[in-house]
Amino acid sequence: MGKLKGGKRNSAATSSPYEKAAKQTNNVFKFNTNVGQHILKNPGVAEAIVQKADLKPSDVVLEVGPGTGNLTVRILEKARKVIAVELDPRMAAEVTKRVQGTPMQKRLDVLLGDVIKTELPPFDVCISNTPYQISSPLVFKLLSLPNPPRTSILMFQREFALRLTARPGDALYCRLSVNAQFWARITHIMKVGKNNFKPPPQVESSVVRIEPKTGSDRPGVSWEEWDGMLRVCFVRKNRLMRASWSGKEVLALVERNYRVWCAMNDVPLEEGVVDGEDEDMDIEDSGPAQEEWDGIMDVDGDGDINGGADDAADDDDAPSFFKELAAQSPAAPQKTKSKRPKTRVAALVRSKIMRVLEETELADRRAAKCDENDFLRLLAGFNAEGLHFA
Repeated sequence: MGKLKGGKRNSAATSSPYEKAAKQTNNVFKFNTNVGQHILKNPGVAEAIVQKADLKPSDVVLEVGPGTGNLTVRILEKARKVIAVELDPRMAAEVTKRVQGTPMQKRLDVLLGDVIKTELPPFDVCISNTPYQISSPLVFKLLSLPNPPRTSILMFQREFALRLTARPGDALYCRLSVNAQFWARITHIMKVGKNNFKPPPQVESSVVRIEPKTGSDRPGVSWEEWDGMLRVCFVRKNRLMRASWSGKEVLALVERNYRVWCAMNDVPLEEGVVDGEDEDMDIEDSGPAQEEWDGIMDVDGDGDINGGADDAADDDDAPSFFKELAAQSPAAPQKTKSKRPKTRVAALVRSKIMRVLEETELADRRAAKCDENDFLRLLAGFNAEGLHFA
């Protein structure tokens, strides 16, 4: 009996205070996995994440989804201050209680709410065991800040992390890859198995480092221009560019925007119809035109790996003219077929698109094989012809 008691005392003496607090918390309430509550329980992984951030004593750190505070207390040991944004009031109370009565208490600010909708105060570094449902919106919110963080160390679903770091020709290369790497340097840091969380998620995870490009390295193009063009290129990423830019929905979008640009710049348009040429106006519920439209409005043109929870947030990234046309689209499919004469403006826009594709030598290339320099040449060519996407 003496040995048994001694063994218990030794076990308690060597256990981490972080582990004890986590065990106590897990018995208090049930985690809500519907909002991505998978608490990182492995102290070694938590320590490694904080080490990778290379924190300075003067840093203010934003933590998204602190949960029970396993990462929070480690960050507070190295940084001046932590701003923790938590959606769940129970978790906010728990992480506050975690540091109550300690010197860390005054250096922790907990903001209750949705980080995507919250106006964030200035901070130097972001560290997050990210709820998977907000992965894409969080990345682009951080990159779009007027003063983006020096670095972000973020935990994501493994497949999402691999999409972020994918290169042209990779199976997971998509619009997300191009957009993220255009605005930041992204590196894969480490893999994290599902058993390091409680409750364990259904997928494996990875940690990535995101360092926004600044100064002369920061792209000088409009986000809406860039992303609007990429949405068309990645409607079907393995389709030839000339085919991606020949669809009826795409041509209608570009023509409408071209008319707006001409009106704003006092460029006269030759109205009228092209003799002997008609446009097929039939719209079927599940036909190619509808698939094409769905592809334009998709988050990265290759499906949403996070499920439906991201759809609304991803639509917020859509350029305004895409949203307006989507709102004008009929709710019910039109079963009748009709034709209308092709206008001279429509023919002009089509010829401009094809000319740019030929001049940039991208007409017979596929988006899945193009890098950011190819897309920059394409955007410059379109802009030179008066074709814009914002």
